[in-house]
Amino acid sequence: MSLVETLKIIVLGIVEGFTEWLPISSTGHMILVDEIIHLNQPEAFKEVFRVVIQLGAILAVVIMYFNRLNPFSRQKTSRQRDATWALWIKIVVACVPAAVLGLLLDDWMEAHLFNAYVVAAMLIIYGVLFILVENSRRFANPDLQKVGQIPIQTAFYIGMFQVLSLVPGTSRSGATILGAMILGCSRGAAAEFSFFLGIPVMFGASFLKLVKYFLDGNSFTGPQIFYTVFGMLIAFLVSVYSIKFLMNYVRKNDFKFFGYYRIILGVIVLAYFGITALAA
Repeated sequence: MSLVETLKIIVLGIVEGFTEWLPISSTGHMILVDEIIHLNQPEAFKEVFRVVIQLGAILAVVIMYFNRLNPFSRQKTSRQRDATWALWIKIVVACVPAAVLGLLLDDWMEAHLFNAYVVAAMLIIYGVLFILVENSRRFANPDLQKVGQIPIQTAFYIGMFQVLSLVPGTSRSGATILGAMILGCSRGAAAEFSFFLGIPVMFGASFLKLVKYFLDGNSFTGPQIFYTVFGMLIAFLVSVYSIKFLMNYVRKNDFKFFGYYRIILGVIVLAYFGITALAA
């Protein structure tokens, strides 16, 4: 194991933990950071690492919302357990579009869209969309203030927005939050439902990546196992803070700040890689 590589893993874990839940694209940031710090590992491992490290982030949601998401809790009344089952049905329904298209398009996406220019374009496009949507909702009073009020049909439509996040740089949380807001959800309900949708999506994506990785004849070395587990741990710890920050933030603020951030970062990325390409 290398100390330098371990320090890089810490950076990647911090980036994943912060960006997974904020609508600014975790995968996009991971690709961009890796372009700069260059994790010294085979490309096949790095592709798996970028996805599997998300398990650390999703475990933060599972633990923080465990009681709310647990339909077997003895602390809940029969009515509350029924409401929890209803929530899980909505989550599953919303995840179907991304699960189906993800299986069909995963290899094509990796081959054609996982590059800095696509990431930069998506950062800018969705940054503009966040600003436009927030401006259009300036005086609106959303009908769906809580996650429990989201109808199953609306949940499915939010899942259709989640499909957009298959393109790197879009942001899974960004696409679902934006879609939920367009469909009449409050910022808090949109953010929480996005958290919950991440559970089956990330577990499924990680499982798929690992299966493909091993079917292709690859295996993990001892250091790679350490880097993966350690990266997940860092992502978990940072995600706890990130989730709390976002939920506190949306109680008093809109998402336009993240829109401006995406635009500025996208422009910086285009300039950096454009200059690098010219210099080469």
